[in-house]
Amino acid sequence: MVAKWIETFTGSLEQKKQYKQSLARLKELPQPYAKAAAGLQRYLMNQSGITDAETMISMYSDLADLFEGAAANGTSLRELLGEDPAEFADDFAQAYGGKRWTDKERARLAQAISEAENETKEQ
Repeated sequence: MVAKWIETFTGSLEQKKQYKQSLARLKELPQPYAKAAAGLQRYLMNQSGITDAETMISMYSDLADLFEGAAANGTSLRELLGEDPAEFADDFAQAYGGKRWTDKERARLAQAISEAENETKEQ
């Protein structure tokens, strides 16, 4: 009962656990993969705009899978990420749906334009 009440305010405890497990997997990678994965994770957190927890968990789990596989196979970071890591990260994030903070702002913009048009028609 208490856990359900807490989740109402903080979100799913299971999702938080899964998120932390994915981050732990990234931190446990051998160097230089761990450092690159940390940079990529930080970039995705700030630039992907994803606000949906399920999508975020899936994305970070897949990122951990990708880096674990690259480390196991000895794939170089440049082979994995290409010459522009930001472009790789942006493409990686685009592969995931989910709600993004920009969705809310786009809706606000559309609403503002609609209201402005309606005011113009009323005059």
